[in-house]
Amino acid sequence: MSQIKIAPSLAAGRLLYLGDEIRKLEEAGVDAVHFDVMDGHFVPLLTIGVPFLEQVRAVTNLHLDVHIMVTNPDDVLDDYLNAGADTLSFHIEAARHAHRLCARIKQAGRRAGIALNPATHWQNIEFLLPELDQVTIMTVNPGYSRQQHLTSMHSKIREFANFCRAENYAIDICVDGGVNLGNAGTLAQLGANMLVAGGAVFNGGNMVDAVQALRKAASERPV
Repeated sequence: MSQIKIAPSLAAGRLLYLGDEIRKLEEAGVDAVHFDVMDGHFVPLLTIGVPFLEQVRAVTNLHLDVHIMVTNPDDVLDDYLNAGADTLSFHIEAARHAHRLCARIKQAGRRAGIALNPATHWQNIEFLLPELDQVTIMTVNPGYSRQQHLTSMHSKIREFANFCRAENYAIDICVDGGVNLGNAGTLAQLGANMLVAGGAVFNGGNMVDAVQALRKAASERPV
């Protein structure tokens, strides 16, 4: 099994000490930093946006995996590309012209991603797959941290991973929501190769140890 990519979610970090948190993530050797944008409309909470992303981009060369949970991705997409997103994922449920958005991301030289809410079937994006670099399968309903991981989404992950293998799509399958040491191995076995983790990285004290533990858990076959 190839090494699982670990993308800690900054939303779970100490935002008042952002520089320190990012330096610790760099030391831990994470593969990306996951950046959650919430608009208070598509999801309940209102969080950090373009100016904050610009500041993050200014202090790190880590890959910035930006997830925009907004009602108007068609209107704000370029703002996040210009602010420094390396991968930009939007929600298929909110996009007016999803194929056009993917093309805009690719034309900017960035990685195009789609995020799927729990109630959205992966077949809804089947015709977009040739344009995509990443698909994020939400294992919580987006909008709040510390939610219960939805094991009912495991069949979606397995089905989608099997389809991608059968059709030779080289797409990162990212899982976001309640990822921890207890389910990382299962998610990897199902076919995910990228895990977004919040509390599992930031609440454990030592981030280096936490990231290494998560990698180890993902590499181990669950009992």
